[in-house]
Amino acid sequence: MSDMPKTLMTADIMQIMTYLPHRYPFLLVDKIIEIDADLSCIGIKNVTINEPQFTGHFPTRPIFPGVLLIEGMAQTAGAICVASRFGDAEAPKEVYFMTIDKAKFRKPVVPGDVVEFHMQRTAQRRTMWWYHGEAKVDGQIVAEADLSAMLVFPK
Repeated sequence: MSDMPKTLMTADIMQIMTYLPHRYPFLLVDKIIEIDADLSCIGIKNVTINEPQFTGHFPTRPIFPGVLLIEGMAQTAGAICVASRFGDAEAPKEVYFMTIDKAKFRKPVVPGDVVEFHMQRTAQRRTMWWYHGEAKVDGQIVAEADLSAMLVFPK
């Protein structure tokens, strides 16, 4: 394990970009406001009308795609996997999203919303991680799912 403190209160976008390979327009976590070791974390996504998906989803009533809420949860979980293992150190790593189970979409997310991705680790075995995630807007659950991922060390 890294020398990461038990609780890191925040990770800004520059730190997140050291944890994840994703970049615009597919980096869906703007900030992490709380990490508790590799047990849980909360990521933030600020939804704006300037995002490319709103040109087609939907032009007259923009709704943030549910699949991107799931991806935001997965990226938040991926960031915690890497952060808990390496901290800010540059290490060869990739997190591969493996499964989605029990996905539910409860309310639409629209431009102007601030989405919180609440991720709770439910299991870990070697380089495999399982999480329960909830996407919340104004404290209300808008989506939830169980996810699994694998930390991979490319050659």
